[in-house]
Amino acid sequence: MALVAGFDAGQTHTTCRLAAAGSGAVLAEGQGPGVCHLLGPNGPDRFGRALGQSLQQALDQLSPGRLVAAGIGASGIEVGTPVQDQARQLAAAALGLPLQGVLVTGDERTALRGAMGSQSAGIVVISGTGMIAVGRNGAGEEHRCGGWGWLLDGAGSAMDIGRDGLALTLEMADGRRSDSPLRARIWAGLGLDPGDPQAPQAIKARVVAPDFGAAGFARLAPLVAAAAAEGDPAAAAVVERSAQALARMVATISQRLALGNPPVWPLGGALEHLELLRQRFAAALALHCPGTRLEQAAGDGCSGALALARLCLEP
Repeated sequence: MALVAGFDAGQTHTTCRLAAAGSGAVLAEGQGPGVCHLLGPNGPDRFGRALGQSLQQALDQLSPGRLVAAGIGASGIEVGTPVQDQARQLAAAALGLPLQGVLVTGDERTALRGAMGSQSAGIVVISGTGMIAVGRNGAGEEHRCGGWGWLLDGAGSAMDIGRDGLALTLEMADGRRSDSPLRARIWAGLGLDPGDPQAPQAIKARVVAPDFGAAGFARLAPLVAAAAAEGDPAAAAVVERSAQALARMVATISQRLALGNPPVWPLGGALEHLELLRQRFAAALALHCPGTRLEQAAGDGCSGALALARLCLEP
């Protein structure tokens, strides 16, 4: 049986979805490790391993089949760069496909394809550990905002909410800000005693540890959102800043692509699980982009990657 594969390769894990090349029927899914930027430590090896392992797990669920095309949406792939070309070559080698049987793009682009379904235009906003937004108009033109890495551009992400909330607690600790339950909540979430005078020094050391990074800050976001929902004004201001940042990305993309009142598909763990962030994002959209509407995505990143794979089969 001829098969096509769609890969959603993120920083934490990779999903491979297999479908029949003819009918498009989805047949199996497999999971693998995450990827990192190809220029990062062991980037090419991690990329190939993520694709190979997730594909093999999916193939193990089927009778023997032949992979004829693959579409891949991967974190860290910038469209039109040498990194995209390198990723395509690596993918072809890892999957045993000719170069013309593989298309690789950023995972935000496959998320957009999946979310759009049969619609011809719209904007996907992804807020998880990081954040990014990308839109397309009816002419096929695309524009992207955000996604420049957490050290440079995090407003609107769970990382940003968690980091800013943690920073507030240090201002409380040294007297620049009045104490509030937010400090005890976050410090306890870090496994620290809120009454320990050495806790600020422990936090300073913790956040520079190699295993903390953006994900460590992002894990604190639910604590900040919970405090905001309970009426903490400083925590509420942190959530509001992120909501406004997400709405400004939508406004910018809509203007650049002359989209008018496009559908907006909110994706990512922060927008899915932080209800207050989603509510404030909807309110900010009404302010910055009147008439814009939040909609349920038609499909996910793997759906978009499969659509990309089918382009390889077109004459």
